[in-house]
Parts: sequence; C-alpha cells; structure tokens
Amino acid sequence: MSHSLPIKKILILGGGFAGVNILRNIQKSFKNLPNVKITLVSKDNFFLYTPMLPEVACSILHPNDITIPIRRLCEQAEFYQAEVSSIDLKQQLVTITRTFDGKVHALEYDYLVLALGSDTNFFGNDNLRTHSFVIKTVEDAIAIRTQVINMLENAAQTSDHEFQKRLMTFVVAGGGFAGVETIGELNHFIREAVENFYPSIGVDKVNMILVTAQSGILPELGGKLAQVAFNYLREVGVKVITNTRVLDADENYVILNNNEKIPSYTLVWAAGTAVESVIEKLDCQHEKSGRVMVDKYLQVLGNPNVYALGDCSSVTDTATGKPYPPTAQHAIHQSKVVSHNLVAAILGKEQKEFVFKTRGMMATIGNKAGVAVIFGTYLKGALAWFLWRTYHCSQIPNLEKKGRVITSWTIVSTFKRDLTFVGKIKKKTLTKIEIKDSVSSIKDLFRNL
Repeated sequence: MSHSLPIKKILILGGGFAGVNILRNIQKSFKNLPNVKITLVSKDNFFLYTPMLPEVACSILHPNDITIPIRRLCEQAEFYQAEVSSIDLKQQLVTITRTFDGKVHALEYDYLVLALGSDTNFFGNDNLRTHSFVIKTVEDAIAIRTQVINMLENAAQTSDHEFQKRLMTFVVAGGGFAGVETIGELNHFIREAVENFYPSIGVDKVNMILVTAQSGILPELGGKLAQVAFNYLREVGVKVITNTRVLDADENYVILNNNEKIPSYTLVWAAGTAVESVIEKLDCQHEKSGRVMVDKYLQVLGNPNVYALGDCSSVTDTATGKPYPPTAQHAIHQSKVVSHNLVAAILGKEQKEFVFKTRGMMATIGNKAGVAVIFGTYLKGALAWFLWRTYHCSQIPNLEKKGRVITSWTIVSTFKRDLTFVGKIKKKTLTKIEIKDSVSSIKDLFRNL
C-alpha cells in the first residue's frame, strides 16, 4: 500500500478478551501497512484474565499473575486509558474522558469496534450495590480476599459463638459460572484457613450459602453435570438455596424473597449483568437487555463500519435461534471473525460470517474438583479441574504471565495460602492540576489525537 493513500483509522473500545484479541490479530495483519492507524481505549491500563478472579480472591493467585499491561501488547497501536463518554455513529466520533483530570477529547474513526463488556446489574437496589461485593475486576477480587481475612481475624478474637457464626456466614448470590466458582473456591479457602490457623473459631461455625433464582446451578452445562456440581457443593458444606432471589441487604444481614433473613456481613453479588450506559445510549438497534444487535458478520445493524462483540452485543446462534452466551470463549472466537472482517474491509476482500459451535464448557467447583462437557463428553472431578486449568492457562496472552500462574499454582499446592491482611491503602488525589494541552478550542475537540 502506498504511503500517499488516506490513513484508515481503526478504533477499538474495550481492553477485555474481545478488544485485546482483535488488537493482537490486526497488528499482525497490518504490520507492513503504515496507512492503517490502530487505537485502543480502555478504562484500565491492563488486560485482566477474568475467569481466574476467584483464585485471586482466595489467595491462590496474585493479582499481577492475571493482569497484563495493555501497552505491552501495543506493538503499533496507540493506547488511551480513559472512560468512553459518548459515541456518535453518524459523525464517526468517540469522546473519551481522561481519568486523571476529567478532560474530554474526541477520536475519529473509519472503523469502530465495540468491545466494552458489561457492568453489574443491581436491578435498581442501592442497598445491594452498597453492601455487597462483586467479582468483575481485580479490585473486586482483592476486596473479597481482604473481607474474608478480616472476618476470620474478627471471629478468632471473640468468645461470642453467635457473633462468630454471623462473621463466618458468607452468602453468594447467583448460580452461574461466576457465582458457583466463587463459592467453591471461598468454601475451600475459608475451611482450610480455619482448620490450620484459626482453631478458636471451629469449622462448625463456617456457613457457606449459595442463592440462585433458578431450580439448579450452572444451567449452561445441562442437567447432568449441573446436578453433579450441585451435589458436590452440598457434600463439601455449601448450602444451596434454589428458586430464591436475594431481595435486599444491609451491613449485617441478607434478605431473601421468601422473607428469610440471613445474619451475615459478607454478600458476594454475581446475579446480574447490564450493558454499559454508553452502549445503551447508542443510536442503533438493541435487544431488550440493551445489547447491540449485529448481523452475521458482527456488524452493528445499519452501520457496516461498526463491529460489536462480547458482552455488549447480541449475536444470534442460527442453529438455536437464541443469542450466544456472553462467555470469554465466545468473545475470543468472535474476535477472530471481527479481525478477519476488518482486514477484509480495508483490503477489499470478502467478509466472514460468525458461526461457532461450542467445543465445551467447564467450571471449577472447589478443591481439585470441576465439571466439564468437552465435545459431548461429560467429565467431573480432578480431571475436569485439570482441564480447566490447562485450557485457561493456555489462553493467557503472555508467556511471562503463564509462567507466573503456573508458579503460583505450584506454590499453593506445596505450601499454605497467604493470609496477610493489608488494611487501607492511601491514594493521593490530584486536585490542583494546570495543564497546557494542545486543545485550545471547541473545534480542536473534534480532531483525532
């Protein structure tokens, strides 16, 4: 391609599985094409391997094991750590807000990729938002770990048995992958810690509760494996409450919609997701949950130069007529199709349809235990757990981080888990900032940086 040809600008919004995989793929394809400019915007300056968050929350992995600085992945791309403020599909402009000073800039694009993921849905309940923990970010995982260790330390220093029980009652809301994997890891972590380091508490005080609005857990795996997981959790001491929702919460209790009030200081909310507000406001077709409707090429309906994938998009499975589930596995395969179609659009080649039949699904449910269905074959126990670890380790997009994860797994299998409690961490807020940027007028706002 000649250097005199107009520059084609590809703008990727989101630094999760979808966005990062597209970035890596198209950088390879456009390596020798200087007329293609790639930009990625993310509110975090790192890629987070989210399936392993429960292991961070339970002192198996260190937060740095599953986070990769995005700038290390930007071989020929620009990166902005900023919030996406608005998206104008007609003007082909995206406004972003810098995190450190709130300054707004605008980025132009020829091709836009929407990969912003999803947010937590509290269904309008501010009490749940205030008094629960979630498991979506690395900060969330650290917060859960800190809370668990804090409850253990508090329970170890009181002789009031009823108070100990309240401190040692942990409730997880949500029977999907996030909720089940979180309760499974927490259950083993807490019971192991009490047995080894907190004899004054007693394992009989530990009360682990999983609440799900459905008749069972892990519906994506089907009835047979879901029942295996259900039975295992009960065997290892988890109380599973089905056909029930967490209705409300306060600092020291959780209320269910059957009017049961559970005394507890720890609620982990994994019972709902919602699209980001900037996606919800897009001037395009949405399905009822707010996700963007796309065609078979993963192009936003009515906007052939805009692609959407992952949690923020609704992609119909032609075989079932239902949307594909918003999992990391599907986001990774969607990213391959979008990468191909971006290259095809710029080079004038044929677009590729997204068709994907899942090879299998897996979940960990506790100490060296898992359930999986691979190419129609059902697996459970240590083998499923080992396959889960093998697969997810292979998907981490960085050799160094793969090594860190394997090292951490080896250490935890040999030694006891770290129970270090880190209290409040001071963060200095910048309030007096004077910046002389190049943006000096409203007109400059709409220039591509």
